[in-house]
Amino acid sequence: MPELHIIAAIFWALILAGAGGALTSIGPWYRNLKKPSWQPPDWLFGPAWTVILSSAAWAAVLAWEGAANRSDQMIVIWLYAANFVFHFAWSPLFFALKRPDWALKESCLLWGSVVALCVGVLPYSALASALLLPYVLWVTFATYLNYVIVKLNGPFQSPASP
Repeated sequence: MPELHIIAAIFWALILAGAGGALTSIGPWYRNLKKPSWQPPDWLFGPAWTVILSSAAWAAVLAWEGAANRSDQMIVIWLYAANFVFHFAWSPLFFALKRPDWALKESCLLWGSVVALCVGVLPYSALASALLLPYVLWVTFATYLNYVIVKLNGPFQSPASP
């Protein structure tokens, strides 16, 4: 039977991937946004996140196993917990609340949490840190894409209350 840290890493990735998919609505509002010509096709985002979150889960396992003591393991937990919160928050801001401007601000926090992960796991596993580099690069790209969408479409207003 797999150890608890492996199960936790898998669940971390599955919850983020599942929530990201469930909270992403490619409806008329999104389709009508002006987007740059270099934006990847919509179908690419799901597979990209699957690979990135799988690599990040593997990195979590490696970092946990490389952590020398309970204190170091708690650092790994806190890094992944913070990243979970920031990763989870982006889709509802962008898609449900229709506030790409708020999502852009939040994506800066997400980016910081991914960089913190990458740097924070390095003492425990160089491979774990390397496995997180695609996550850093993708969030950097996605943040810039979010920025361009805000510039092309802003200002945004909160949806009217029912």
